[in-house]
This record gives sequence, structure tokens and C-alpha cells, in this order.
Amino acid sequence: MRAKLLLAAAAASLSIALGACVPNEAAVTAAASGDMTPTTRDAYVGMAAASDLYEIQSSQLARSRGRSPAVRDFAQMMITDHTNTTQQLMMAARAAGMPPMTPALLPMQQQMLDQLRAAPAGNFDRVYLDQQVQAHQMALALHSNYAQNGDAPPLRQVAGAAAPIVQQHFDRVRQLASSG
Repeated sequence: MRAKLLLAAAAASLSIALGACVPNEAAVTAAASGDMTPTTRDAYVGMAAASDLYEIQSSQLARSRGRSPAVRDFAQMMITDHTNTTQQLMMAARAAGMPPMTPALLPMQQQMLDQLRAAPAGNFDRVYLDQQVQAHQMALALHSNYAQNGDAPPLRQVAGAAAPIVQQHFDRVRQLASSG
């Protein structure tokens, strides 16, 4: 129980500390050009970190605003797992010779978060689940592609480890979305 509280506090402070940061330029450029599966380390790290940050922040909202216990449980899993994948990503980025960076949402993710914040209470779970399906579909493509085609071996390894986790999340959120 204490470990869960510490992890939740760490995720909350990470999210608060990172919420006002500027996105990685390489990630923004790639996203603006429509490249959501970059193979360069800078763009991949920026997009993967932004994806995790979106998952953490949207799931913090779902923990507090979600009506369904299943949605709140899924949200807690997202906070825990995506906090871990962010830590692994940052360690691999350092191993790949990258300077420290602070994750920041991409414009599309900020819009999704704004829509989630504005969702009426009776519709919140549906909006959250629909967004999670979309976000995990994009994250799965991002990690799977980089694991196969990325330019930095430490990051390819992290992407390869993240892909099955994201696949499990994707499967679970589709199940929740179809039952709700």
C-alpha cells in the first residue's frame, strides 16, 4: 500500500512538474509532417515521452473523474506503467548519448487533454476510453516501428520492451470500450 502511495505521489509530481514544458522540437517537426513513427532517436524520444506524459495526465483525470471502477483501475495501471516506461526511456536516451530532456505534450495530445477536461461527467468515461484507444494505437505503431528501424540500439531495446506493454493496454482498453 505504501509503495502504491509513493508511486502515485511520484507520478503526480512528475506530471505537475512536466505539465508546462515545451515539446521536443524533433518530435513536433515529425508530428507536423505527419510522421508519427520516426526512426531518429530525437524524434522517437520526444514522441514516446509525450505519449507517456499524455497517458499519465489523462489517467490522473480518469482516476478522479471516472465513474466506472474498471475505468479507474485501468487509469491507475496507465499511471504506473507509463511512469515506468518514461524512466526506462530516459535511461536509454542517456545511454544513447542524448542530453537530459523533459517530456512535454505534443499539440494534438494537449487538445485531447483539453477535450477530456471539458467532457461532461456523464460522458467522461466514454471520452477517456475513446482517447485511450487512439493513443495506444499510435503508441504501439511508434514503439513497434522504432524497435525494428530505429537508429539507436539502447532505444530500440526500450521500444521493443514497451511495445508488448502498450499492446496489453490497447487490448484492455478496447475491451473496456466495447463493454461500456
